[in-house]
Amino acid sequence: MTTVAGSDAAVRRWIRVGGVVQGVGFRPFVHRVATELGLAGFVGNDTDGVFIEVEGAASRVAQFEVRLRDDAPPLARIFGIEGTPVAVRHEDGFRIVESQSTGAARAFVSPDVAVCDDCLSELFDPGDRRARYPFINCTNCGPRFTITLRLPYDRPNTTMHEFTLCAACSSDYHDPTDRRFHAQPVACAACGPRLWFEGPAGTVDGTDAALAAAQQELTRGGIVAIKGLGGYHLACDATSADAVDTLRRRKARWDKPLAVMVGDLDVASNLAHIDRDEAALLTSPERPIVLLARRRGTLLADQVAPRNPHIGLLLPYTPLHHLLFHPVPGTTAPVPTMIVMTSGNLTDEPICYDDADARSRLGRMADAWLVHDRPIHVPCDDSVVRIDGGEELPIRRSRGYAPLTVRLPFDVAPLLAMGGELKNTFCLATGRHAWVSQHIGDMGDLETMTAFERSARQFDEMYQVDPQRVAADAHPAYRTRLWADEHAERPPELVQHHHAHIAAVMVEHGVAAD
Repeated sequence: MTTVAGSDAAVRRWIRVGGVVQGVGFRPFVHRVATELGLAGFVGNDTDGVFIEVEGAASRVAQFEVRLRDDAPPLARIFGIEGTPVAVRHEDGFRIVESQSTGAARAFVSPDVAVCDDCLSELFDPGDRRARYPFINCTNCGPRFTITLRLPYDRPNTTMHEFTLCAACSSDYHDPTDRRFHAQPVACAACGPRLWFEGPAGTVDGTDAALAAAQQELTRGGIVAIKGLGGYHLACDATSADAVDTLRRRKARWDKPLAVMVGDLDVASNLAHIDRDEAALLTSPERPIVLLARRRGTLLADQVAPRNPHIGLLLPYTPLHHLLFHPVPGTTAPVPTMIVMTSGNLTDEPICYDDADARSRLGRMADAWLVHDRPIHVPCDDSVVRIDGGEELPIRRSRGYAPLTVRLPFDVAPLLAMGGELKNTFCLATGRHAWVSQHIGDMGDLETMTAFERSARQFDEMYQVDPQRVAADAHPAYRTRLWADEHAERPPELVQHHHAHIAAVMVEHGVAAD
């Protein structure tokens, strides 16, 4: 590399970027910006986030640091950028280097996000080699949290390590100009997960044949267990009173509303009153269930949300969901217009995500199965959100949001906060970071308590935090309190329930107690 005289002489900077910068296309973004600016150096992942060394003319290195924050990928959340001058090496070219796994993890896992528009366009393009592939994804979309085994976020550290890239996908993965450059879940029909259907007549292999069979089963009133991103759903035709009644009886969910998935915003608008903010939330990368004011006289079966003025709607967020709402080429299978999409569990139990467990617990509920062989490591239910006064208010914070960190206004020693007895989420914290878990559920049965223990252990392993303190609700009969009494190495720190609410609001707004 040629040294430039004067104020634009060559410099080299070591840069650390912290935050949600793994699994969001950050390294390819850094590679692209550095290459555009003609800079040398490297970028890599480690357990603290992303590390960079960049070398070139001082003005261009300064420009590079500005673009790191201003032009970051849409899914990235940067908490801090630190830079230090280092010795110039006079090297050429910029490269992505092997990840490093040293020390406790301070990187942050991205939530799972809905399939992006680019992938969706390819999904329905007959000329694309990934056309109608139900697991299409890129650096801007797809599974993240639910497939992560450990950090740093690289393919060998995800459940995708079981699938060896074919030559075409490997070319995409290693091409710095490709949208799938270092996209860890990348795959295609030749090398990735596969889909199949199991029904009364046997197993149906092949994506299109399986989808047509599932559409047929749904429209004739069957209950289909569908394996998704973070677990199983139980699905049925939302326009069929008999199908919804059958699902309620089998699931033992007698009165509570059931979520409904529809193919697009137009169908959603026929079922509910939707303002601009609600439409934006429905179509956001998080794709939560959104509580909306229900319209009267629609095709929706009354049993979906009996005596309730609201309805919980969500739009497709995986390629598989989108395919379910479109005709299968060459078939006459009827296409569903609205599908009940409720958590795959018996009421008050945790969601099923392990295949063997799903067969055991959902076997009496489902008439048929639409399943795949991409393992789910972390279970994650759908999030539930509403808009009130233009503000987004989470009711159940899970898929699309967990495990985003909450930045604390003070330092804490390694801590596990047990969470509430109902609609439980727990929190793992250390330093100025608090990782709030996905929705766990009501702690009234052994299965949910087991799910809590498993998820807490997964967080400990993922972030390499060994909690030295445990905080629990002061109520002496809560199972969370009893668990803390039994398992904590020292007596738990007891917190009055309403005090916890106030403290949570203070933290959310960055208010530190005196």
